[in-house]
Amino acid sequence: MDNLLDHPLIEQRYFFPRKGFFADPFWVDVDGARLACSYHEINPEAKTLVHFHGNGEIVDDWQGDFVSLIHQMGCNCLLAELRGYGQSSGRAQLGKMICDVAPTIEALKRNQKDLIFFGRSVGSIFALEAAARFPDAAGLVLESAVADVLERLLLRVHPDELNVDFSALRNAVDQQLNHQQKIASFKGDVLVLHTVNDGLIDVSHGKRLYDWAPGRKTIKLFDRGDHNSIMMFNADEYFSCLESFIRGLS
Repeated sequence: MDNLLDHPLIEQRYFFPRKGFFADPFWVDVDGARLACSYHEINPEAKTLVHFHGNGEIVDDWQGDFVSLIHQMGCNCLLAELRGYGQSSGRAQLGKMICDVAPTIEALKRNQKDLIFFGRSVGSIFALEAAARFPDAAGLVLESAVADVLERLLLRVHPDELNVDFSALRNAVDQQLNHQQKIASFKGDVLVLHTVNDGLIDVSHGKRLYDWAPGRKTIKLFDRGDHNSIMMFNADEYFSCLESFIRGLS
């Protein structure tokens, strides 16, 4: 296997893809797969928010109200789909999914400075890759995000099961998923959203990401909701924070 991160055990234990369907996908061709994204444009001259959803979620879950709210903030919206999820082909192999990020962004044919990356939960892995690949983008939003991917993987799989030692796994993760390094290279503004009651991805992850961000940055820690209800329990404040952030971008 060329990439340890594509190991079947990581795919089986870390990712929970679902199938779905919606009309007229924004298709993105990547190496060995076709991604069924969803693009919603209000103004070709406006900024475009690129949204990477969480694990167990698909693009279909974010159609409707979320897109409408992003439009009200003056932005176009690309709901990015992952290989193996929704209508996309391919399998949920982490190494390949990371490599899909750049072609997904490039398919928009937008200037970097007009892009805003948004990653929720596992989607933060891909939003941070986008931020590293396109460091001149206007903004980066990390909600319930992952600071240390190795820490998360070790909850689901032991290096012995991958036929490697700990240092080999650590090196493989560090090579493609060093989030401290990725966010340090980003030149745009950063917004971190997390709840202190997150029982899946501890709030310490959000705090670390905020600390690592080098430029203009904001962190909002909510007292209500958990990992999967942060938006529902804090909807007004959540979207007010997001709108203030977007409207404050240069």
